[in-house]
Amino acid sequence: MTTVDTLTVGLIQHACVADSQANLDSSIQGIKEAAQGGARLVLLQELHNSLYFCQSENPEYFSQAETIPGPTTERLSKLARELKIVIVCSLFEKRAAGIYHNTAVVIENNGKIVGKYRKMHIPDDPGYYEKYYFTPGDLGFTPIKTSVATLGVLICWDQWFPEAARLMTLSGAQLLLYPTAIGWEPADNKEEKQRQFDSWQIMQRSHAIANAVPVLSCNRTGEEISTTNNSVINFWGGSFVCGSQGEFIAQAPDSKDTVLLADINLHNIQKTREIWPFLRDRRIDAYGDLLLRYRDL
Repeated sequence: MTTVDTLTVGLIQHACVADSQANLDSSIQGIKEAAQGGARLVLLQELHNSLYFCQSENPEYFSQAETIPGPTTERLSKLARELKIVIVCSLFEKRAAGIYHNTAVVIENNGKIVGKYRKMHIPDDPGYYEKYYFTPGDLGFTPIKTSVATLGVLICWDQWFPEAARLMTLSGAQLLLYPTAIGWEPADNKEEKQRQFDSWQIMQRSHAIANAVPVLSCNRTGEEISTTNNSVINFWGGSFVCGSQGEFIAQAPDSKDTVLLADINLHNIQKTREIWPFLRDRRIDAYGDLLLRYRDL
């Protein structure tokens, strides 16, 4: 549990290229800028080391996976220790031969890995063929305690499921963090793009409201074209931080590399729950059907 009321956080939004080291360099440059701006917690976007390879199914991409600990966590651990900040990164994890995960790693300000989260909800849609690459997570919805706050780390598709946010909250998460890779198809018209973007924001803001916890959502930006099937995604950026009542604290533009800084008042969690006691009034005795896939009447 943190001992301070106000926490400065940084979100690093950037476009990615085919060179993994160049991508990591971009993330690290952003981390340094955020730390200079006072950030004590920095969140990176989903799969920040690479292009979003899940636009197609290609076994060659498994070679991009790495172990945890591994090269990226070693480099970021050193940086966390030097800057005395907490870093949340997002990696293509090679757990064993044939077992790969989409994994977020939390690195403490002393450089030690204090926890990780493996993506639980795995999409399988045109342009987002993640089930081909990622084994569903098996670490559950367990918050990770750090020197700055207890973090409920989830990943992208998880952000559409209120159950995940709730379970993190019920286990003591003070912040919900979503490293993300989501965007538009070029064929979408302006109205459809706006509907999708609004839905994405509203859904995550609703998690903040329902659970009285701030939300940090870090999305990538830029256009990416798959070399396998010419699929195109225009990642919409828009990384944001909202407070425990869903109010916007900071937001990045849709098409620009951005180091987004925000000050979060952690004491507002308690204040909000005293005004809106949603957790108190839950009818846990009547929610058994939530364990059903669908309730056939």
